[in-house]
Amino acid sequence: MQRVSETDSVTIVYDGFLPTGEKFDSSQDAGPLQFQLGSGSVLPAFEAAVLGMAPQETKRITVPAKEAYGLKNEDLIMTVSRQGFTGQDITPGMILGMNMEQDGQQHKVPATVLSVDTETMTVDFNHPLAGQDIVYEIRLLSIDAPAGDSTGCGCAPSGKDGCTPNRDCGCA
Repeated sequence: MQRVSETDSVTIVYDGFLPTGEKFDSSQDAGPLQFQLGSGSVLPAFEAAVLGMAPQETKRITVPAKEAYGLKNEDLIMTVSRQGFTGQDITPGMILGMNMEQDGQQHKVPATVLSVDTETMTVDFNHPLAGQDIVYEIRLLSIDAPAGDSTGCGCAPSGKDGCTPNRDCGCA
């Protein structure tokens, strides 16, 4: 049976839960997720969980906060002027796109509003899931062709042209 290796591209479906059982994310919303292992496009713990899985296998993992979206950094909670938000109805819990300078360049980043008064507001620039362990339920749909291989496994009908012997390509 074929299992995911370090260089594979995979297609999965998943649900993400908080420790309370509340679902915070799901591939049901956007469709299956396809990614290349080693590309850095998913959390390292998520990728490690997929490694070694077989198609149609399901796995449930808990990712500690430190390995997920990081621990909450109190330095990222700031009180800022409401000056740029005059006339807007801002309430605690809202997520605003705010400009933040990093390395001399302006970047728009999400900030969660914690409190508001007439002159200032307190905002949290931490990721909304920072400080929380998260649980993923992952089901591997398929192990796909490696990046750059448009034929599925690189096999011609005769079984030539680059069939990798350790992969279940269906080459004759």
